[in-house]
Amino acid sequence: MEKDDRNTLVLQEDESVGSVKIADDVVAMIAGLATTEVEGVSAMAGNITNELMSKVGYKSLTKGVKVDVEDGIVAVDLAVTMQYGYNIPITCKAVQEKVKAAIESMTGLTVSDVNIRIAGVNIKND
Repeated sequence: MEKDDRNTLVLQEDESVGSVKIADDVVAMIAGLATTEVEGVSAMAGNITNELMSKVGYKSLTKGVKVDVEDGIVAVDLAVTMQYGYNIPITCKAVQEKVKAAIESMTGLTVSDVNIRIAGVNIKND
């Protein structure tokens, strides 16, 4: 796999049919969506929740997500806000597993690391 330019990775190239490219932001979006699907995660840090985004049509889920893709290997750094009352280590393990599985199944890339920084705790009941 090779980088086409700074923000796009060539996943598949076949002269007879064409090529498949994926932007780094798409990998970050997959990571952000997978993270917010885990129970106990309130939101991505510096971002609004999935329900609000769907209501207003906001499509960028990349705030609080940094991805580094090199030679088909992805390292992900997440900044999340947790919901009060959830076990942080257990919830973070679930996030790591979900993000890794989502990226690998959707892109075919290999995830080496999913690093999580807890940026806050939401104490409000939704």
